[in-house]
Amino acid sequence: MNKAQLEEFNREGFLVLEDVIDPAHCELLCEKMLADVDAILKRPDVPFNFNKGNIQQAPPPFAPYLFEDVLFNAEIIEATKAILGPGVKNNFYSGNTALPGEHFQPVHPDVAQLWQGLEHATPSFGIVINVPVVDMGPANGATQLWPGTHLDTHYFHGDGSARVSDEHLAAWREKAPPIQPTVKRGSVVIRDIRLWHAGMPNRTPQPRPMIAMIHWCGWYADGDGIEIPERSRSFFENKALHTNIKVIPDAEFDHIKHGGAYDVQNNEN
Repeated sequence: MNKAQLEEFNREGFLVLEDVIDPAHCELLCEKMLADVDAILKRPDVPFNFNKGNIQQAPPPFAPYLFEDVLFNAEIIEATKAILGPGVKNNFYSGNTALPGEHFQPVHPDVAQLWQGLEHATPSFGIVINVPVVDMGPANGATQLWPGTHLDTHYFHGDGSARVSDEHLAAWREKAPPIQPTVKRGSVVIRDIRLWHAGMPNRTPQPRPMIAMIHWCGWYADGDGIEIPERSRSFFENKALHTNIKVIPDAEFDHIKHGGAYDVQNNEN
């Protein structure tokens, strides 16, 4: 990451890194994730994200669907280390799939400011890496991003609600309207975890899968870890980036059951 890119990220709250993942790897992941959609929708506890047009969907954390250039990509790690400092770690490997239809998520940050009543926002402490496994744009529900809102201090993580009010949206729209970037398969979007964003309608007949990882700064609490089967343990160990994993016996692991319904307003996971 060069100085100009770092300045852009700090100012806008997000950055697109072009052509960093092998498109063939994206294609294989896409095929598998699309094949899994029906099984996820048959769960008695379908993991919807805010509405029935978006589901929490993790890519399978086992061969042949694990790739170094996705989970341990040197350019991505270089960028997140430049922003977050030493000790960066990955504590999340999941994703979401936008189903066809006119579904809108409320605008929200994934995590709001950690401290209440800040006059100025802190430096970044968490970065979401979104990996579209298909070409992504406004037609198939590219995530709406609100530039600069990671620096807004109205919302505090302890409030229990991260849906942005109409009043605050109107104020930001006047100075920095939201965008829906077009991102081709093989590129990634990195965004400050505080950035306001929203899932948008997918007006195509095909579900649109997207992988998500979260890189945290070294001092942030680890959490429960990414659930993986025992047979995948060696892939995650002794790598350039620490990954917080929770190993499950192979016979007990089922990636279809990964993830729960998510609604920030009701503080449900």
